[in-house]
Amino acid sequence: MKSLSRVAGWVLAYTIAVILWGAVVRATGSGAGCGSHWPLCNGEVVPLQPSLKTLIEFSHRLTSGLSLLAVFYLYYRVRKLIPNRADFLRKSAFLSVIAILLEAAFGAGLVLLELVGLDESGMRAVSIILHLVNTSFLTAALMAVWEGARIRSEDETAVVRFWPMAARERWKARLWLGGFLLIGAAGALTALGDTLFKPASVLDGVRSDFAPDAHFLERLRIFHPAIAVLWALGRILSLVDTDQTSPLKKQTALLIGINIGLGVANIALLAPVWMQVVHLLVANLIWMSLIRVQMREAIR
Repeated sequence: MKSLSRVAGWVLAYTIAVILWGAVVRATGSGAGCGSHWPLCNGEVVPLQPSLKTLIEFSHRLTSGLSLLAVFYLYYRVRKLIPNRADFLRKSAFLSVIAILLEAAFGAGLVLLELVGLDESGMRAVSIILHLVNTSFLTAALMAVWEGARIRSEDETAVVRFWPMAARERWKARLWLGGFLLIGAAGALTALGDTLFKPASVLDGVRSDFAPDAHFLERLRIFHPAIAVLWALGRILSLVDTDQTSPLKKQTALLIGINIGLGVANIALLAPVWMQVVHLLVANLIWMSLIRVQMREAIR
């Protein structure tokens, strides 16, 4: 189990890195760097005279392919160690395979349907939300394998599960996790709006958001920070509501507070690429911490 947890941790870390590089692809408008060709890049297996955007997109495809192989390898390791198909770790590893295959399908679809680059359509907005939800599903499944293996290595008799046994606790957990996914979806639309309609200043951005002729992606930008602040306040209070709050819960609450600050800085700095990546990184750390909290609560 210790060996499995190490493998799962490396696969999860690498997958997060690929996700962050995907944000660079979107933020730099490099999604169309290989044209509308897939799996080829501008009709070539390896682009011989690539532009910077082509290099960014092509490298993302390569790293995504390696991520797919890594997830398959993790599933192989889990199957070899755990023959029982009903085992929590086995099911989580299988779900990660489904999610990574959907990720590949989403990537191909975005390119072939040309929902990349400067596309402003509603279809692109829908696709980016679906992409975000599936990416979160992927990281949650990988996190479940990693944390589940760590729990088993600490106590071989532990019953690893995700949802608490009590129905009320299950619904509370689902609402908190669902709220975070809603924030992520709104954040993905906000990031897309910042890429396509970059304001000259914060004031200019506010005016653009409320202008009568504003694009719907500009109008939606206000929802992400508003929802994020409300959710963050509620979740922090729920995590530190007792004197015996675990270090993991305190760490999660701290990460939430840090990312609210990063969100404010992101707005103030007009969403530079590096800040978007840092903001997304901490958001992923929060998501993983929420999954860990959930699993640790479920085994009690």
